[in-house]
Amino acid sequence: MQHAASNMAAPLPGRCAFFVEKKKRFCKMIVGKGKKFCGEHADMEGESVDGSRRIVCPLDPKHTVSENKLENHLKKCNSREKDKPVYYVENINAGSSGGAEPQEQVSLCERSRTELQSLVDQLKAAVTGLDCNVEDGVLSHPVLQVELSNPKNGDSAHKHLKQQSSILGHLQDLGLLEGGRCFVEFGAGRGKLSHWIHEALKTSQDLQLLLVERCSTRFKVDGKHQDVGVEFERLQVDIQHLDLSKVPLLQTKKLPLVGVGKHLCGAATDLALRCLLERPGHEEESEPRHKRMRTMDPGCGSVLGLAVALCCHHRCEWRHYVGQEFFLKQGLGEMEFSAFCRMSSWATCGLRLTNQDEGHEAAEERDSVSGFLSAAEREQMGRRCKELIDAGRLHFLKTKGFEGKLRRYADPQVTLENVLLTAVAASP
Repeated sequence: MQHAASNMAAPLPGRCAFFVEKKKRFCKMIVGKGKKFCGEHADMEGESVDGSRRIVCPLDPKHTVSENKLENHLKKCNSREKDKPVYYVENINAGSSGGAEPQEQVSLCERSRTELQSLVDQLKAAVTGLDCNVEDGVLSHPVLQVELSNPKNGDSAHKHLKQQSSILGHLQDLGLLEGGRCFVEFGAGRGKLSHWIHEALKTSQDLQLLLVERCSTRFKVDGKHQDVGVEFERLQVDIQHLDLSKVPLLQTKKLPLVGVGKHLCGAATDLALRCLLERPGHEEESEPRHKRMRTMDPGCGSVLGLAVALCCHHRCEWRHYVGQEFFLKQGLGEMEFSAFCRMSSWATCGLRLTNQDEGHEAAEERDSVSGFLSAAEREQMGRRCKELIDAGRLHFLKTKGFEGKLRRYADPQVTLENVLLTAVAASP
């Protein structure tokens, strides 16, 4: 890396003279009076802001700090370990592998043709007679109509809007899109789905929106909503460790809960289902199943239903999977589940390369599977894998007193991951 670039344009007045080779530009940090470089780059040029040398922060090697200010810096560094919030309960939604040791993962390219054929035969047998039809259901909601017609939106934005519109349409069709509810958006990202739920219900009373996202997110839209009667709250926590019954917002009014999510990736779907519908350590077998399983801990309201767009079945994990009981009843276990998860990617990308990191494995899988199954057969098998995995989720919902369905909520041209998992409390 060059520290300064004499052959490049000069830095802007008052800005650091350090040339960032990777970005092909000068650092944009403001420098101190009479200084040439900012505090981050001063030591690299033999210059120091306060006379002490700069060292790499022990909490995060991505930035540096003056050595004589290290003690104070460690107390406020954004990378320091923070106190866990009251609703953080480690692994509360993680599930269990049944006490067995996790099996070693085997890629498809490591399997023989005989093994692959056996897996395909097991898959076909498991899905035969399986009541797991995916219903066509591309819906829309009028609250997004103006934005959908906005020519300023590019193709990508337009596709996201179509998906959000259909999800809201399904929530309305299920009778879940009403006021007096708390909508819990799992994997919220910027919070756009919650934004449109708010827009659809902003005249309603007693509306709560709880956004759950494990990562810090830029350009969040929930901060813009300060309407009277509407409560927005964002929790930065992994779903795996979230105890909804201990969230202060849910303890105030104890409104009924509706779970939502747009492209809840892989195991995150299973974590969200457990988060909503399980109370670890509380079986209460004396109560009827339909009553027992619909109610959360007294700390928050009952669960009315959910609408979650599924994706990335290849990223599911046996430990977290809520359909273990269903798989075991089919004579299948962790080994088959892991293989079917890998095979599920054939439904959306076949053996095409999706990124550089997957190139080597995909090429090997092509050699292993090519000639064994045609591209059309691979796609069909991939879809069968997804259906089988989702059938386990439907079985889980049924045991919890819910009627679940799979709906094709968007056209394949909009997204190849176009299946929505919905559920409402079953009639007694």
